[in-house]
Amino acid sequence: MFQFSTIQSDSATRARLGILQTTHGTVGTPAFMPVATQGTVKSMTPRDLLDIGAEIILSNAYHLYLRPGADLIEQAGGLHKFMGWDGPILTDSGGYQVFSLKSLCKVTEKGVEFRSHLDGSRHQLTPESVVRTQEQLGVDIAMVLDECVPAPVDIDEAERAALLTVRWAERCLEAKHREDQALFAIVQGGMFPELRTQNARALVDLGFPGYAVGGLSVGEDPALTHDLAEHTIQFLPESCPRYLMGVGTPEQLVRYVALGFDMFDCVMPTRNARNGTLFTWGGRLNIRRAEYATDFRPIEEDCECYTCQHFSRSYLRHLARAGEILSARLNTLHNLYFYQSLMRKMREALAAGRFAEFAGPFLEATKSEGSEKSAESQPIEERV
Repeated sequence: MFQFSTIQSDSATRARLGILQTTHGTVGTPAFMPVATQGTVKSMTPRDLLDIGAEIILSNAYHLYLRPGADLIEQAGGLHKFMGWDGPILTDSGGYQVFSLKSLCKVTEKGVEFRSHLDGSRHQLTPESVVRTQEQLGVDIAMVLDECVPAPVDIDEAERAALLTVRWAERCLEAKHREDQALFAIVQGGMFPELRTQNARALVDLGFPGYAVGGLSVGEDPALTHDLAEHTIQFLPESCPRYLMGVGTPEQLVRYVALGFDMFDCVMPTRNARNGTLFTWGGRLNIRRAEYATDFRPIEEDCECYTCQHFSRSYLRHLARAGEILSARLNTLHNLYFYQSLMRKMREALAAGRFAEFAGPFLEATKSEGSEKSAESQPIEERV
């Protein structure tokens, strides 16, 4: 049912081209997953997602458990049928929500006791219940329950959470029943390389089919994010897909593909779209700015997305300033198309054996747009 294979590795970096086979289809890697937290990518239809080239999407078991409920979605025939998406789906378990809603929850050995952010009702997540929920949803890839700690945090607290994450991961494995669903582990350990080494090794010993690196991009310096990701990935098996959670900017995607990561998710392209920030091959632009009032060009001349084929910067600025719903939709279409095009170009470059030749000029063109400070001054082949 679930299988990952590497097709080709880059000679100058640790980037690799792969294929992820799931019950609901095949995914080319490296892959970016649009975020459909509550069973929808905001303002997008499943047809839109297919049109922009998405092969896999990410949803969130925590949010779907609270609303509309896993029982209802199971009754509807599973999440694929419920939301009208036939391709692969990965669900996050809720560990990050535990972190982000810290004031509403209490972590124990058994699991997480929390109050719903919707109505204040009391609930408990356990490794067993999280697996059960994701099996009810019928997704292709489920994630274990983990505990993510903030930055900064002291080493004792980070170690406690990392050890708990391993024990929870083992319980998740024991609770798993569906053969058509893969279960990925999540490496934690805070900002401490030695804890991430221990955590990765312990999880690999349990024998998961895929591994995620979590607990990064939680407030630390981007240079530290890069260093910890680079450190952690060396302890994850090359035979398995490696997923960097919650990252990131286009520049980060290129750099982390170069480190050997295969899967990514982030709300950045959709959230930025709703705020009027658009991604291009030359960097980002804020469509609300006055300079675009009489700019009748598309966002990008050579872009083949629906937005660029039909609308001007001037019109998009008008929609954004007027607060029209169409603004979010058209901007999101463009940004997600850009992200999927970036992943496709990286896969094509890997297939042609010229990934470093693609990555270098791209990073040079966008280096003033917020990429990591520690990585900007060095060629991509020297960073990995």
